Amino acid sequence: MSTDTSVPQPRVSGLDVSDSALLATLLREAPIGFAFFGPDLRVRRINHALARLDGLDLEAHLGLLPSQVWPGTLATRVESAVRHVLADGQPLYESNQPVAEAEPAPAEQPGHGEGVPREDEDRQWAFSWFPSHDPDGNIAGVALIAVDVTDRQNSAEAVRRSEERYRSLVQAGAQVVWVTTPTGQIAEDSPEWRWITGQSLEEYLGHGWLDAIHPEDRERVEREWRECVRAGKVFDSRYRVRTKTGSYRHYDVRAVPIERDGKIIEWVGASTDVTGQREAEEMRGRLTEQLSAAALRTARLQQATSMLAEALTVLQVVEVITEVGRSAIGAERSAVALLDRERLQLHTINPLGLPDVPGGPTGDMPLDAPSVMTLAITSRRPVLVENPESLRRQFEGTTDVDVFVAHSDERAWVGLPLLAAGAPLGALRFSFTKPRQITEEERVFLEALAGQCALALERASLFEREHTTAETLQRSLLPDRLPSVPGIILEARYLPVTRNMEIGGDWYDAFRLPDGRLAVAAGDVMGKGLTAAAGMGRVRNALRALALTDPRPAAVLAGLDRLFTATELDEQVTTVAYLVVDPVTGEGLAGNAGHLPPLLLSRDAPPRLDTTEAGTPLGWACPRQQYVFRLPPGTTAVLYSDGLVENRRRGLDSGLDELVSVAAQARPGMVEDPARLLEYLVDRMLTGYEQDDDVTVLVLHVPRRDGPAPQRPPGGVIPAARRGKA
Repeated sequence: MSTDTSVPQPRVSGLDVSDSALLATLLREAPIGFAFFGPDLRVRRINHALARLDGLDLEAHLGLLPSQVWPGTLATRVESAVRHVLADGQPLYESNQPVAEAEPAPAEQPGHGEGVPREDEDRQWAFSWFPSHDPDGNIAGVALIAVDVTDRQNSAEAVRRSEERYRSLVQAGAQVVWVTTPTGQIAEDSPEWRWITGQSLEEYLGHGWLDAIHPEDRERVEREWRECVRAGKVFDSRYRVRTKTGSYRHYDVRAVPIERDGKIIEWVGASTDVTGQREAEEMRGRLTEQLSAAALRTARLQQATSMLAEALTVLQVVEVITEVGRSAIGAERSAVALLDRERLQLHTINPLGLPDVPGGPTGDMPLDAPSVMTLAITSRRPVLVENPESLRRQFEGTTDVDVFVAHSDERAWVGLPLLAAGAPLGALRFSFTKPRQITEEERVFLEALAGQCALALERASLFEREHTTAETLQRSLLPDRLPSVPGIILEARYLPVTRNMEIGGDWYDAFRLPDGRLAVAAGDVMGKGLTAAAGMGRVRNALRALALTDPRPAAVLAGLDRLFTATELDEQVTTVAYLVVDPVTGEGLAGNAGHLPPLLLSRDAPPRLDTTEAGTPLGWACPRQQYVFRLPPGTTAVLYSDGLVENRRRGLDSGLDELVSVAAQARPGMVEDPARLLEYLVDRMLTGYEQDDDVTVLVLHVPRRDGPAPQRPPGGVIPAARRGKA
């Protein structure tokens, strides 16, 4: 016998050359391991599959003891097995022995062409030992057959673990698993089912499980089950099962066919106890109407909260409350009143929400007047009056109540205090033309609504005060009239944003210098509210003072830089465009601190933006530059803020391009009429967009000398419509 044809081997008796070659090939190529040990325990033959265990070449094994070629544990087991077979003369079988295979070793290590053992690659081998007898019947040695069963063992282990997991899930869950034959009959036991129903195995098998189904469900279930079995489709159902105590439990049932080679070999089903879920569904069914109403009120409260969050004025808050009262609780009238602490009376914001009848509540009510609103705010609790008799009892002895009930169509009322941080702010009033009992859920809803209304009113009142102050301040800082300058026509427009009623820092200015020239400026203080308006005032006043001292644009902007650094916050961004023009010659100088480029128009050339590069905003360290700025006769310059060209839907670059395009489409002669040009630019640039920022526009036009110029109003007063002042 030989495992390698390259090694000379003796002839084996009884085998011819072809048989010997075949045997050598089998030993070399077979996936099983083979070795032959002599009576001295030394290796006489070994094939590649077994030699791979230790990484030695085939020849290196010959004549060595197992302890000389294999690790200690394996060598000890091999030598023990060989001795056992030599002594007993009987085969010996060992299965599932872990053996670490070798990894390839460096080529320079002689005799280790297959590598050395690795501890992390244990394989499972099945060893079989057979005694080999000589012709006289004596034991000549022991043959070892080794089979690698790692993959088979792993597969068996995976199946075992899968079965254990499945069994654990079934036992831990609320499911009953069952199996039927292809014809739908129970053929295997289901202890869980029998434990629940109390059926014996004989009662359960076949179609006996149907006897545990509720009589009202059985016919349907049996029909559906037989149809699914006949058609081979998934069985989904729900039915009641009688337990061993006589009560019934609800089960969701699903069974699927198991196929092999296109044929159904069995059905596997799972029944899940859903009694708790079913009872909950029945309870939900009984409460559907109440819960639906509560859900609707919750949705309306959420909607009201969202609408109130967007309401910026007190009147907007009242509109929201009126709509919510009508849609959520069916109130015919809704009124909101604020508390005047100095006069100790309620002032109704929307008097039309009160009935105009004798004895009824009025727009201004002293706190001691009988009404659900005054009672709610003095008691600081909801006042729920479900009918006129309840109203009379609530205000017993008050003749005004009787007069009111006699003349009014209202028959039920709700009064709610508006409390902010525990302090009374005002009151809500809802009324109905039919008697109305307010449920506990509706009361909770109304109290939550009143809380949201109080917060919104407090915020709106504060906003209105700040907005009024800021707008007054901003308008006071803008010029009421533009100077009358022979040779130059001025027009201006200021449009505050109305969507959120925020006041910004956009501004413009025009004034005569001592030498007769005209100084013109436009700027933008980034931000909103009083801070931006106050910053705008400081910059504008400082620009005037600096211009009267040294009107050169570079000097004025440098002075503003120093002022800005000393007085403004680092994060504040302020831009200014400033120019000085001689009204006689149209010659001038300009400087730009980060502001948008002026728009230049004339009848002899297409509109264009001033191409001079703008400098940095105020306060940024850089030498201020000035450049020549000419306005020949027939030329118009337009200074503007970013609100004219930029918004949420239009970027700055595209807005500037659109401004030039719109100006190019102006009718002939409009360029020489500043008032018409201003109206045209503002209308075209804002149409189709929601204004979300203040807009300021200042137009300078130098008329041609050969024709009459458009007339300004006497004294240079800006008409209100053109100034955009509301």
